[in-house]
Formats: sequence, structure tokens, C-alpha cells
Amino acid sequence: QVQLVESGGGLVQPGGSLRLSCAASGFTFSNYYMTWVRQAPGKEREFVATIDWSGGYTNYADSVKGRFTISRDNAKNAVYLQMNSLNPEDTAVYYCKVAVVGREYWGQGTQVTVSS
Repeated sequence: QVQLVESGGGLVQPGGSLRLSCAASGFTFSNYYMTWVRQAPGKEREFVATIDWSGGYTNYADSVKGRFTISRDNAKNAVYLQMNSLNPEDTAVYYCKVAVVGREYWGQGTQVTVSS
């Protein structure tokens, strides 16, 4: 019943911005940390950012710190990733993730391509 649906990806030029969204359902959203993970072709999945129950605590990968901002809206069961100053190394499929009752759930992912 847990469902995560990402959206907002697309093609953007270097230095540009995108805002990703993840709509969640099937669990008590406000009780869980939410995480963004990305995966480029041929590479392992990489942690991007995480956020606690209400947004008081966030954590970022060093590679995105200062450029990306994770946020959430518990009234909408949604988590967001604002991505600024994008570079080609940010090109990947971006997933939102949650662990519920010891299981990991992933969305289908949304493609982000940073290219001229």
C-alpha cells in the first residue's frame, strides 16, 4: 500500500535549477524520515539528502551541500528537493525513499539531465 511518486525532473542547463516532488501515501507520513537518493547509469545509488519528521533536521551529501535543499509538507504528504547550481555530475534518476516496518520503499524515480 505504500506508494511514492516522484515528479519534476527534466532537462536543464548547467547552472540551472529544478524542484523535485515526491507524493507519498499508504503510511503515516509525518512519523518517518524521508530521503532522496540518486543513481546514474552504471553507478551505485547515492545518498542525496534526508529530512526528519518536521524538517528540523536535514542532512546532505557533501557533493550537494549548499546547492540542494530538502523540505517537506506533512499536510500534503509530500517531500521536495530544490536543486540549484546544477552541473552535469548531477545527472541521474532521483528517487524518494522511506523505511516502513523494516522495509524500504522506493518511488519509480524521475530523470534529471543537466546538459548544454
